[in-house]
Amino acid sequence: MTSEDKNRFTKATGEDEFFNDGNNPATRRGQDPAEPNLKEARGEAKEADISLLQKQLGDAEARSDDFYNRLARLQADYENFRRRSRQEKEDLYKYASEQLVLRLLPVLDNFERALTAEGNSLQDYKSGVEMIYRQLMDVLSLEGVMAIPAVGESFDPVKHEAVLREESDEYPENTITEEFRRGYFLKDKVIRPAMVKVSNSL
Repeated sequence: MTSEDKNRFTKATGEDEFFNDGNNPATRRGQDPAEPNLKEARGEAKEADISLLQKQLGDAEARSDDFYNRLARLQADYENFRRRSRQEKEDLYKYASEQLVLRLLPVLDNFERALTAEGNSLQDYKSGVEMIYRQLMDVLSLEGVMAIPAVGESFDPVKHEAVLREESDEYPENTITEEFRRGYFLKDKVIRPAMVKVSNSL
């Protein structure tokens, strides 16, 4: 029986079998001749996919390592910044009065000189004290310290503390007639009110 006869026989009987001349081993075993090539192509495609995925994974790991290193450096820089800021703040609180103290030291030096100076002249001693007083007021002025005006001013409870009141025909009502203790501003803030006597009109 020829191949053509076998094929016609197969079609007539409905059996799913392919006949050829018998020279193809895959045909004799009932296999599709293209099946080995298809499997090989699928294997190569799978290997290519795996290689691509491995490359993508490697790239992703490299980026992850880079981001991690950057984050670690940023965190270290931030911690150093916080440490420096905290130290600077502590130093600021600790040594905030340094410049004031430095300006007061010459005043202290002059007090020491006045105390050790020889001589019995009261006028010389008074002149020395006046000089030291002016020097001290200059230092305080540089810090924004100013005396609060008192005698002759209208009483202001924010700036003045009335400890006495007296009837007076010399001063208008509610006018400061005497200062017992000087008050001071620090810039625009009252740090100590003046202690005063205030007039009541007759």
